[in-house]
Amino acid sequence: MIEAKRKLQWLSYLPNIITIGRIIALGPLVWFLWHKDYQTALIITFFAGLSDGLDGFLAKRFGWQGWLGGILDPLADKAMMLLCYLVLAWQSVIPAWLFLMVVLRDLLIVLGTSYYHFKIGRIKQAQPTFLSKCNTVLQILLILFLLLDLAEWWHLPFGMNWLFAAVAFTTLTTGIQYILIGRRMARQEQKTC
Repeated sequence: MIEAKRKLQWLSYLPNIITIGRIIALGPLVWFLWHKDYQTALIITFFAGLSDGLDGFLAKRFGWQGWLGGILDPLADKAMMLLCYLVLAWQSVIPAWLFLMVVLRDLLIVLGTSYYHFKIGRIKQAQPTFLSKCNTVLQILLILFLLLDLAEWWHLPFGMNWLFAAVAFTTLTTGIQYILIGRRMARQEQKTC
């Protein structure tokens, strides 16, 4: 019985292995995007999305969540998103101003969280807000619809401008929202000291 458990213990590493595979897939994804092979890039993006869902399901279903997966999974997701935005902005598919908004918001969150953690107090657990989750969904949809359009597999009947505007709006508002949350947390921390 114990021997069988040990043999199956390697399965607990499966979510991290899948996530590492997704990180490795970033190289080919960027290469195909750069060379405007949008169909292949779309296929890689599709399988990356499936693998993201699979590793999350396995980790939660079987209790295989760990510190490494908690770092690698969001890192893989964010790296994929930013690299897609970077290449598509470089190719003038995504407006440069939108790319800068997305990058500056993420940089603001990372720097603000780091400052808070090291100068004010430990952050127990960072949870994204509902609006931030909406922003992430819109950013993903923008990449998906752009790749579908560029691969000439499907075109949005009413164009992309509304999606650019929605991503810009939620990016700006969540950036402001996180600044306000950080200020409120800092004030509460100072009251308890």
